[in-house]
Amino acid sequence: MKKHFALLTLLLCVGTLSAQLSKQEIRENVTRSGANYFAYPGPQQDSLTPAPAGYVPYYISHYGRHGSRYLITDDDYDLAYRILLRGDSAGQLTPFGKDVLRRVVMVREEARKRYGELTLRGAEQHRGIARRMYERFPEVFEGKTHIDAKSTVVIRCILSMENALQELYALNPDLDIRHDASEHDMWYMNFNDPELNKKKMPEEVQRAYDEFCKKHQKNDRIMRQLFKSETYWKKNVDSQDLAYHLYKLASNLQSSELRREITLYDIFNEEEIYNLWLQTNAWWYINFGPCPLNGGVSPYSQRNLLRVMLDEADSCLQQPHPGASLRYGHEVCVMPLVCLLELDNYGQAIDDLEQLDDAGWWCYRIFPMACNVQMIFYRPQNGDGDILMKVLLNENEARLPLKAVSGPYYRWDDFKYYFNMKLASYKN
Repeated sequence: MKKHFALLTLLLCVGTLSAQLSKQEIRENVTRSGANYFAYPGPQQDSLTPAPAGYVPYYISHYGRHGSRYLITDDDYDLAYRILLRGDSAGQLTPFGKDVLRRVVMVREEARKRYGELTLRGAEQHRGIARRMYERFPEVFEGKTHIDAKSTVVIRCILSMENALQELYALNPDLDIRHDASEHDMWYMNFNDPELNKKKMPEEVQRAYDEFCKKHQKNDRIMRQLFKSETYWKKNVDSQDLAYHLYKLASNLQSSELRREITLYDIFNEEEIYNLWLQTNAWWYINFGPCPLNGGVSPYSQRNLLRVMLDEADSCLQQPHPGASLRYGHEVCVMPLVCLLELDNYGQAIDDLEQLDDAGWWCYRIFPMACNVQMIFYRPQNGDGDILMKVLLNENEARLPLKAVSGPYYRWDDFKYYFNMKLASYKN
C-alpha cells in the first residue's frame, strides 16, 4: 500500500512539475506564449553529440518554415483597432486604453500593405540557420557540391530560401546551387488535403474545444483596464475576440523592428497570457497534431512530403557527394511532419485537452518562426558499414521511435523501414 501511495505521489509530482515548467518558461520569456508567432530562438543545444567513430556527415535533407513575418491579413490588424477606435469615439477608453490604441495604430501602420511578408528579423533567422548548418557540417558543403533548394510559391518562403542560399554562397562560392518555387511541387511542399480537413473539427470535437476554451477565458480584467464602463464593453464588445486579437498583435510584435520601441504584453497579466496560450496550444494539437478526439490522423497531411524526403534521400545517398536538399514552406507542414515522425514524443495521443500541458506537448517548441527539421546522414569513412542518420528539430538533436545505434544516431535502414511501413498503413 505504501509503495502504491509513493508511486502515485511521484506521478502527481511529475505532472505538476511539467505544468509548472511551461508556465516558468513563459514567465522567463513571455514571447514563447506566441505559439506560432514565437520568433526563432536558435538552437538550445550548445554542442552536438559527436558521430560514432569513423563516421562523417555527407548529406542533409531539410524542411523549414519561412522566417518571421507580418500577420497575414489586414483584418488581423484592423479588428482590435476598430473596436478601440469605436470605444474612443464614444468616450469610453481609459487612459490606458487610449495608449493601447496609440500602439495598435503604430503596429497597424508599419504592417500596412505588407501582410504576410517576411520581416527583417525573418531574413536574419534564415541566414543564421544556413550559417550554422554550414559550420556544423562542413563536410556536406565542401567544394563544388550540389545544393537543391525548393520553396512554396509564397513570397515569404521564397525570400527565406534566398536569404539562406545567399549565406551559403558567401561561405562557399563554389557551391552548385539550384533553386525553384513552382506550383509543380506544391503537391508535397504544401499539400492541402480536403478529406483530412473535414475530419479536424467535427461537431463533437468543436464542442470539446469550446468547453476547454470557456474554462480558460479570463478577460474581464483586461476589459476593465481598457474601457471605463463595464456596461459599455459587455454590450458592445466581444471580450474574447478583442483579447485574442490583442494577444495576436502582442505575440507578432516580436517579429517586427517595432519590438525595440513598444510592447503590448502589458495589456495582460501572467495568468491571462498563460490561458490564451493554453487555448492556442490546444487548437494546434487538434488541427495539426495526433489528437485522438478526431482520429489522430492529421499528421498524415504531410505523407507526401515525408515520402519525397525518403525517396530523394535514398537516391542522393547513392552519390559520392550528394550535398543538401533544402525545402522552404510553412508551419502547417512542419508541425504535422514533426508529429508524423514522432520526434521527441510529439506523436503522443492525449485524450484530455487539459492534460496537454502536463504531458509536455508545447507548440512553441515545435514551430516558432523559421522552425525546421534537418535529417543529417553519415557514412563510414572506410566505406564499410551502415549509413547512419540523426534528426534535428530546430537545430537540436531529437529522439525517434527507434532503437538508436548511439545517442541520437539511428540506422537509415531502420528509419526508412519504420516510416515506409507507417505510410503504407495509412488509409484515406
